[in-house]
Amino acid sequence: MAFLRRGGPATHLAPGPRAALAGLLESPTFELIPLRNALDQAAALPPGSTVSVTASPAKGIEATIELAETLTTAGFRAVPHLSARMIRDRGHLRGLLGRLRDAGIDRAFVVGGDEEQPGDYADGLALLLAIADLGNGPREIGIPCYPQGHAVIPDDALLRALRDKAPFASYMTTQLCFDPPAIARFIAARRAEGVMLPVKIGIPGVAEIPKLMTISARIGVRDTGRFLLKNSRFVGQLLTSGGIYRPTGLLEKLAPFIAEPRAGVIDLHVYTFNQVPSTESWRHDYLAALTATAGAAASA
Repeated sequence: MAFLRRGGPATHLAPGPRAALAGLLESPTFELIPLRNALDQAAALPPGSTVSVTASPAKGIEATIELAETLTTAGFRAVPHLSARMIRDRGHLRGLLGRLRDAGIDRAFVVGGDEEQPGDYADGLALLLAIADLGNGPREIGIPCYPQGHAVIPDDALLRALRDKAPFASYMTTQLCFDPPAIARFIAARRAEGVMLPVKIGIPGVAEIPKLMTISARIGVRDTGRFLLKNSRFVGQLLTSGGIYRPTGLLEKLAPFIAEPRAGVIDLHVYTFNQVPSTESWRHDYLAALTATAGAAASA
């Protein structure tokens, strides 16, 4: 995990990886949670940004759709999460899809969800099949994938589900992972198996480390606890970083992989944790540093 790096010139990156990384940082997808401060946070985003809106049983899927509608009216490209276990039945699904069409929203992200008592759709595949059966669903649909597995779902079940869902999806997004080699190995393995969906790499935004740890544990990031136990430098890094996580180091380690055409990386998905101003400030400064480094190299 990269705690200390603030987004310097990244002069050690070769031109190809640096350019690939800069290209993705130009217009990533930003994820928002539909909390009270969501619209205030969105105001700090670049105009026209793509904004992914999460869904949770605590807020209800209607809150997700409402925020997506409001963001679209404000000029953003909203991508609401359609959580399978939160959708009661075919009529509920038809109504949600109708609201999206009426709002001009033609993108969605389909997840299984965490609702303990699901309706007619127990998982993401069941919902994807239902959307396909209804017809006239979103033009673009994303699905999740898990480079380091899931806290409660076995790996073989995750991979089988990914293969089954792939024909109904436009891309896959990696869930939060702090291990660049694990991300690269996972995507390479899927390519070898014939899963060629383009991939959006999920990265954390800038966040206070206790907040990041809490959220990571809640959403099932396997390597969070292992990192805390094994990395003896963690406390010292917390002190010198002011307790703030920045994804600079993570991205620089991923840059060579991102630059490989066969990897099929098309976007970054930034988990902002509704900390948009600090994340956007980091993105802006780091992108400027990458661009400046490229310009300096070209004129040398």
